[in-house]
Amino acid sequence: MDEYVVLDFDDLRIGLPLSGVERVVRAVYVTPLPGAPAIVSGVVNVQGRVIPVVDMRRRFRLPQREMALTDRLVIAHAGQRTVALAADSVSGVVQHAAPDRVDAETLLPGLDYIDGVVKLDDGLILIHDLARFLSLDEADALDQAMASAADR
Repeated sequence: MDEYVVLDFDDLRIGLPLSGVERVVRAVYVTPLPGAPAIVSGVVNVQGRVIPVVDMRRRFRLPQREMALTDRLVIAHAGQRTVALAADSVSGVVQHAAPDRVDAETLLPGLDYIDGVVKLDDGLILIHDLARFLSLDEADALDQAMASAADR
């Protein structure tokens, strides 16, 4: 049985493998990070760690909106990097059996960031691939922006 933390954005639901999620926290003020890739809103301080905040709405080309007090930040591991993923809400953890999942390559070869789709009684959840979360260019730009901020 696979387990996913479900992030909600309007009518879109994204699942993250539970094993890659560290915690979910309330949204806080995000400090802008000059030079960061477009999908990075800025950085936050979570228990003494400065973590880049990724705007999931930008990643999935959803309409932009201001962050609300009810929004959540999902602290997750994207490869070797810890990131905070901004979500409208987090609806919980779902479990599913292998027959309920369709691999992304079966649906449409070459889908970026999506590993598959899980079919539930109340709709679909897109499974986000945290290992392929940032492109090489985005990762490089983020590394440079974080290094510049640390030098200040």
